[in-house]
Amino acid sequence: MAPAKATNVVQLLLGSTALWLSQLGAGTVAASKSVTAHLAAKWPETPLLLEASEFMAEESNEKFWQFLETVQELAIYKQTESDYSYYNLILKKAGQFLDNLHINLLKFAFSIRAYSPAIQMFQQIAADEPPPDGCNAFVVIHKKHTCKINEIKKLLKKAASRTRPYLFKGDHKFPTNKENLPVVILYAEMGTRTFSAFHKVLSAKAQNEEILYVLRHYIQKPSSRKMYLSGYGVELAIKSTEYTALDDTQVTTVTNTTVEDETEANEVQGFLFGKLKEIYSDLRDNLTAFQKYLIESNKQMMPLKVWELQDLSFQAASQIMSTPVYDAIKLMKDISQNFPIKARLRMNILICLFQNLRSQH
Repeated sequence: MAPAKATNVVQLLLGSTALWLSQLGAGTVAASKSVTAHLAAKWPETPLLLEASEFMAEESNEKFWQFLETVQELAIYKQTESDYSYYNLILKKAGQFLDNLHINLLKFAFSIRAYSPAIQMFQQIAADEPPPDGCNAFVVIHKKHTCKINEIKKLLKKAASRTRPYLFKGDHKFPTNKENLPVVILYAEMGTRTFSAFHKVLSAKAQNEEILYVLRHYIQKPSSRKMYLSGYGVELAIKSTEYTALDDTQVTTVTNTTVEDETEANEVQGFLFGKLKEIYSDLRDNLTAFQKYLIESNKQMMPLKVWELQDLSFQAASQIMSTPVYDAIKLMKDISQNFPIKARLRMNILICLFQNLRSQH
């Protein structure tokens, strides 16, 4: 009986401990005040395959069309594969034309959706045509529209008598030696079977120098999911309406400590105050007051003069390169996030150098 009682006691203790831990965890979650925010664009999510093609186009027009040839019907795998598998499949196809460095850049471009606005731009151009009803893809031949391949030949006969369309800088033109040809603009989603059918006909005519073949992205049924972007230059300001009673003496102490910590900073706006206080120990109080003034002025956003903008890229690169490797990324982040303030660094350095030259002469 004794072992059985001991077992029951142990089970009771374990059960009580588990209940206490679960309640503690629930209390912790309930007390959490973290805020999660998402930055959603005004357009729907764009396919990664199209974004990859824009990355290729930025590399070269030749790589764009080579990549296009290998992914003509790749979108059909999206219905059977998971998102992660389809993502890796796109990277595998792109890897045929890119080295490891550019593959990593492509992954980074995917993560921040850098080429999504370019896809949306083409989508807007297509909406202004406007596209024929019920067409997954369509062509525009000098102001005439059709989504039937067998009508292309008919529309090409009198194309020269109609107005030639305006081509944008970002348009994808099939490589050809002649430019003075009838322009056929294909609006389609790369990777679909409809696109593949149009592309085979148009690329053959372009190779025979019958037409100038131009491709613009068009998605007939955009995704229902929102396009979430990385929050560059975005600030989420949340005001707390909770008020806490504090002891004024403690607040003053904390404030003074904070100011003292700030004044311990060695470099402020180009002045090395630690070194200056060593050299001019008799002016330590004056230097501390000047340092506090510079720290406070750092928090002000003043308009920049024209001469303060000269050679900023060189100044920033020089400062980053002269910094130890483990601090270089931190410094680059600080400069990019505090550009207007850091822009005055050059002015303060020049003033410091001028004062040193005057003291030597």
